[in-house]
Amino acid sequence: MFALVDANAYYCSAEQVFRPDWRGRGMVVLSNNDGCIVAANRQAREAGVVKFKPYFEMRALCEAKGIIVCSSNYELYGDLSAKMMEVIGRFAPEQHIYSIDESFLSFRRCEAAIPDLTQHGHILRRAVWRECRLPVCVGMGETLTLAKVANHAAKKIQGYNGVCVIDNHQVRSQVLAKMQTGDVWGIGRRLAKRLEYMGFNTALQLAQMKPALARKNFNVEVERTVRELNGEICKMWDQARADKQQIFSTRSVGERITGREPLRQALSKHAAIAAEKLRHQGSLCRVMLAFAASSPFDDQPVSYRQVHRFAYPTDDTTRITDVVSDLINTLFAENVRYYKVGIGLIDLVDGHFFQQDMFDDHPSNPALMKMVDDLNHRYGSNTMFLAAQGTEQKWAMRRKLLTPQYTTQWDDIPRIKC
Repeated sequence: MFALVDANAYYCSAEQVFRPDWRGRGMVVLSNNDGCIVAANRQAREAGVVKFKPYFEMRALCEAKGIIVCSSNYELYGDLSAKMMEVIGRFAPEQHIYSIDESFLSFRRCEAAIPDLTQHGHILRRAVWRECRLPVCVGMGETLTLAKVANHAAKKIQGYNGVCVIDNHQVRSQVLAKMQTGDVWGIGRRLAKRLEYMGFNTALQLAQMKPALARKNFNVEVERTVRELNGEICKMWDQARADKQQIFSTRSVGERITGREPLRQALSKHAAIAAEKLRHQGSLCRVMLAFAASSPFDDQPVSYRQVHRFAYPTDDTTRITDVVSDLINTLFAENVRYYKVGIGLIDLVDGHFFQQDMFDDHPSNPALMKMVDDLNHRYGSNTMFLAAQGTEQKWAMRRKLLTPQYTTQWDDIPRIKC
């Protein structure tokens, strides 16, 4: 058996951990620069809020309904997620963290030690709530897809009270009959429409499709989904996820950039972020892409980009930033109000087995980079950074509705008055 543990409206729930007076109220969380609504809890959706809509279109409704609005507090979400995953991991010998708010568990070779899986799920829920104050739902099934289906039922279908276990044919048929085809893990919007045209409107109908027909009319992934819905294990989480072939760091700025130096600082910042990701997966970069553009909604939108090929592959932030500084003159233009900038590292190679060259005039400094990464990991991001990134980043991401970073900033630690 497998389990999927998923937090309910995680961003909103994380905001309520240190604000219990917000529990039970409608709440939304905004994207970068407070642009779109990326999270909305049940109360907000019932009030008419639509996810992924621009906030300016929903602002009047939020104000009229008294809905709480917050900027994305990524520091808080990441820290609370780590604590939640640690608690979840105690309840099974194998764990796979699928996303910031989802975690798979495997009960292989230990099911006999768990007399009641439903009770086990409720104990897990109570433990997460007691230690993290985060509400979660638990779904269990014979395959990963059925665990996803069970989690959907635990959230959406009345009577399960946050825990659903699909361990027999009768329960599986009942749950699948109440689930739309488009809600099945791996079935996208376009694929769901094609299936509906063919008469497969529910997950149960999809499960009754012949696997050979699924492969013939669609692809092998749909065939695997059909088999998984029938209890046949065809998917397993990656024990070693494949490295990314490209790494990008891009973002729209909180305040338009009009000067050469602020543009240099913004690009240097993204170069450092991309280089850290590069080192994290143990790769080296042969080619770097730098770009800067105004908003596509401007009267005369412009975009500039430059590509640089390194003589020797590197993951050194200082080398990448030096190249960014050299390219700034070709990316900057007067009278342009830059809105989006970014760095892309492409043509990556495995850094563990790459042969170094004794004729490299500017070799990377892995010891320095390790020290920087260790300090930033221990004391928080940007504890140490290159001066090229600047200290007054007026172009940084706009978060006007940001809540305190209760667990990662000394000044924001909650104060209790007895």
